[in-house]
Amino acid sequence: TEETGTRNWRKEPVVGLRISITYRMRLLAFLACTVLTLKLCFSFSLASNRLSAAQPCATKRSVFMLDDRQGSIARGGARGWGSQVAQMSSGAPEGVQWDLELFSPCKINLFLRIIRKREDGFHDLASLFQTVGFGDTMRFKKLDGEACEDELTCNMPDVPVDSSNLVIKALDLWRERTGVRQFFRVDLDKRVPAQGGLGGGSGNCATAFFAANELCGAPAALGDLEAWSAELGSDITFFFSRGTCYCTGRGEVLHPQAPLPPSVCYLVKPEEGLSTPLVFKNLDYALLSPADPEEVLATFTGGGDRGLYGATYVNDLEPPAFKVMPALAELKADLRAAGFPV
Repeated sequence: TEETGTRNWRKEPVVGLRISITYRMRLLAFLACTVLTLKLCFSFSLASNRLSAAQPCATKRSVFMLDDRQGSIARGGARGWGSQVAQMSSGAPEGVQWDLELFSPCKINLFLRIIRKREDGFHDLASLFQTVGFGDTMRFKKLDGEACEDELTCNMPDVPVDSSNLVIKALDLWRERTGVRQFFRVDLDKRVPAQGGLGGGSGNCATAFFAANELCGAPAALGDLEAWSAELGSDITFFFSRGTCYCTGRGEVLHPQAPLPPSVCYLVKPEEGLSTPLVFKNLDYALLSPADPEEVLATFTGGGDRGLYGATYVNDLEPPAFKVMPALAELKADLRAAGFPV
C-alpha cells in the first residue's frame, strides 16, 4: 500500500464507491478480490498532523493564493497539496484569475450517540468528528465595486447556485455582520457526494466564511466566524477546528481532541442518498445504545494497543437508516463478508 505518513501520499482520489444497489453481489466479489486496489484508490488519511484540513483555521484554509506571475503559491503549511488540487470540469468562465484557492475538507463521525430530543425539535448528540484527506476545491475572486450580488458556479449541475446554497448564505451573513460591502465570484469543484453524512456543504460554508474574511483583511475574529457559522448549521463550526473534535449539543459545541494516529478509512457511498430529517423521523428511542459517550470516546483517545482498530464504534442512526433504506443493511453485510470490520 502507499505510505500514509509522507508528503504527497496519494494521487487524485475518487468520490467514493458510487455503485448501484443492483450490483451489490458484484461489489462483494470486487471487494473480496481487490483489497489492495481499494487501498490505493479508496483510502483516505486521518493523519491530521500533515493535512491542511487539520491545521488551525488561519492556516488550514490558506492553501493557495493565486496571482498572475506564479500561479499557485503554497502557503501556511500546505504540505504538498499543490499536486492534489482537483482537476475537474468547472462551471466557471475560462480565463478567470482567482484570488484565492482553498481545500474544503469533509468529515466522518467515528461514533455517534443520540442523547435526547430537545424542546426546539433538534437532538442533543455526542460524536467524535474527524476530517479526512478528501474534499472539494473552492476558488474565490473579489468582484469590483459595482457588483451587487455574488456569483457561484459548480461543476455538479444538481448543486443549487442561488441563495439556497450555504456558500451564498455564508457570504451574505459575513457582509451583514462585518458591514463590508464586498461581493465575490466563487467556483466550487465538488467531489464530496450529497446525502452521505460527510458534511460537504458545511465544509464549503465554513470555507466561504474564511475566504471572505481573508480576502478583505480579516475584519472579523475567528471566534466571530465560528459563532456566525453556528447560526447556519449544526456541524459547520467544526470545520474551524484542527480536525479532531468531540462534539456535543447539536454538534456545534466543540471539545478539541489530540490528533488521532495515521489511519486508513474506506468511504463506501451508494448512488442513493438519505435525508437526515427522514432518518431522525424514523429514530426509535428504545433502540438507542446504552453506551456512555465519554467511555466510547476514551476507546479512541486512550491510546490502546490496537489504536483505532480497538475502538468502540457506535452509531445510533444506523437502525433508522437501515429502516429507511434496507439495502444499506445488505451492503454492510456484504462488506463484512468481504473481510471489512464494519
